[in-house]
Amino acid sequence: MDASNATSAMLARDHLALALDVADLDAALALAELLRPFFSVAKVGLELFVAEGPDVVRAMTGEGFDVFLDLKLYDIPNTVGRAASRAAAIGASYVTVHTAGGEAMVRAAVEGFRSASGREEDGSGILGVTVLTSDPVATEQALTERAALAANTGCVGIVCAAGDLPIVTGPKSSLITVVPGIRLASSSVDDQSRIATPASALEMGADLLVIGRTVTGADDPAAAAALVAAQVAEKLGLKA
Repeated sequence: MDASNATSAMLARDHLALALDVADLDAALALAELLRPFFSVAKVGLELFVAEGPDVVRAMTGEGFDVFLDLKLYDIPNTVGRAASRAAAIGASYVTVHTAGGEAMVRAAVEGFRSASGREEDGSGILGVTVLTSDPVATEQALTERAALAANTGCVGIVCAAGDLPIVTGPKSSLITVVPGIRLASSSVDDQSRIATPASALEMGADLLVIGRTVTGADDPAAAAALVAAQVAEKLGLKA
């Protein structure tokens, strides 16, 4: 990595989460080791967690990442609360829960996570999923209600498409905004319906960009990650 790319990576990495949408721990570790200079957060999704369980969370924390455990929990409150507690206990910094599950369920997740994390002041906690970026339509009513539910139940942040940010955030919102569906302009849409470039997502108010196939599926993942980092650093006016 040349000096320019290294500087961009260092400045941008706190705003970037690497989506490890792979089938096993070996593949995840290979990507994590290659792309660690560009990302501070590793997103572990359902496929990888089902394949490898808590070991993958421990492995990613061992590699120096904060872990975003993207399980999108949705069940009865007691079950969700216990699952969130176990996720915190194994070292996850963030766990996703569907806000569509209602106030009692989301509150149980928040309380379960807090009971086990021991990390009250570091910003870790539950992320409330509003409307999936694969859904072609997200109504203003649904977005507003679900963002409010996340805030009122103690979630630390929300997950939404970039285009939803003007609806779900306001001047008094302290929620972290996590935005998947991020693509470089030259990348394919894949199975996402509501996508955005890194620069446009940041312009709309994203805090943490979830970067997956636009980098991991590229012919040269490190070069693609360097391009994302450069765009993020430039958009945010980050300078060494």
